[in-house]
Amino acid sequence: MADIDGAFAAIVEAHADAVITFSDTLTFNFANQVAELASRSKLPLMSPFHEIAVAGGLMSYGPSISDLFRRSAVYVDKILRGAKPADLPVEQPTKFELVINLKTAKALGLTVPPSLLARADEVIE
Repeated sequence: MADIDGAFAAIVEAHADAVITFSDTLTFNFANQVAELASRSKLPLMSPFHEIAVAGGLMSYGPSISDLFRRSAVYVDKILRGAKPADLPVEQPTKFELVINLKTAKALGLTVPPSLLARADEVIE
């Protein structure tokens, strides 16, 4: 099991001003715990995962997971129809989402500029 509590203790001890998470399964699987620890530590948290912002992180910006799953289904369809996996091109994500959690911003005493709010795909109030 990951030592997320220990990692946050080290972050707080280092007097970090904010936390940015990686795009990994650990962060995704423990989104609620990561967001709770950031909140308890009074640290703004940004992640590529929508789930982090929903769980209480300040914001997320990253590829749309649901869009990635749809694109995966297209690959599976091509393979089932006889395409060789080695012949299929590698694709980059094309749809990205910005989610801002205004409840968290308010709790941290932060003001999110209106220009950033206007660009957000989702604002949690």
